[in-house]
Amino acid sequence: MKSFLKSPLRRNALKALGSAPLLGLLPGSAFAAYPERPIRLVVPFAPGGNADIVGRLVAAGMSQLLGQPVLVDNRAGAGGGVGAAQVARAAPDGYTLLSGSNGPLTVNPFVQLNPGYDPLKDFAPIGLTSSVPHSLIINPGVPAKNLAELIELSKREQVGIATSGIGSATHLTLERFNAQTGAKLVHIPYKSGGALLPDLVGGTTQGAMTEISAALPFHRSGKLRFVAIASAKRTELASDVPTMIESGVKDFVAGSYIGILAPTGVPGDVMARLQTALVAALRMPATLEKFKELGAEVATPEQMTPAGFASFIRQDYENSRQAANLAGLKKE
Repeated sequence: MKSFLKSPLRRNALKALGSAPLLGLLPGSAFAAYPERPIRLVVPFAPGGNADIVGRLVAAGMSQLLGQPVLVDNRAGAGGGVGAAQVARAAPDGYTLLSGSNGPLTVNPFVQLNPGYDPLKDFAPIGLTSSVPHSLIINPGVPAKNLAELIELSKREQVGIATSGIGSATHLTLERFNAQTGAKLVHIPYKSGGALLPDLVGGTTQGAMTEISAALPFHRSGKLRFVAIASAKRTELASDVPTMIESGVKDFVAGSYIGILAPTGVPGDVMARLQTALVAALRMPATLEKFKELGAEVATPEQMTPAGFASFIRQDYENSRQAANLAGLKKE
């Protein structure tokens, strides 16, 4: 017994016991491997839309990499604001994420008096997943063969262009387009992107600014005709359609995007784990094939990083601010 009391083993044991109270002061991540339980991915829209489809694709891929289920939780309302506010208030532990898009991140701040969150301060971007370019599509009866002719036509007579609603991402894109080109396209708001298509096919409405994925089947059937897409390059799905940049509108790019975010304050090691899983999910063949079907452009490697996605959000935020001012939108 005496030999133990004086031995190095005793001294090491006492040292360990003496440091025991400090264990409670160390972060949980130092002792527990993340994640230990299922992760909730809030999609702030109803099931079936672009944000939901992409969110479920990403959730399935990330689940495989993280070893825990990533469960989609649809929380619709207030243009995505209801679900976004829930995530902003959630514990910053990596177990509640947001499938964020234009609406809650870069549109609501300019059309809602009190969204209940600050998109630039309350969220930590993990990575952008993809974007679907906006496009100008017209009824074949409109006498304009290209973008330049459509702009000139709008200066001589009324040309109505539908969007998915006042303050929507496509409405703001239309306002930016008019301002940059001098076009006088008249905004016609609808309740959704799907609601405007029957009227456009029937000729009640002359054209629309909408996501390319929604209009693609009508273009292929000849019922509608793309004039140009607001993408950096032509899409393989409609390679005959020029970009707005090719058509003379300098640097004009716009689209509806989806990215994954967490509440601000999530530990760095957890954010890194999530970002690695997101990138792996986005490179899965099944994900890439589905994005192609949707007409979505996969994010660049830089945009898949927290810094790259944060920069993307800030740029789109400023674009939305400009467009909201041009449209004379007031917060309600």
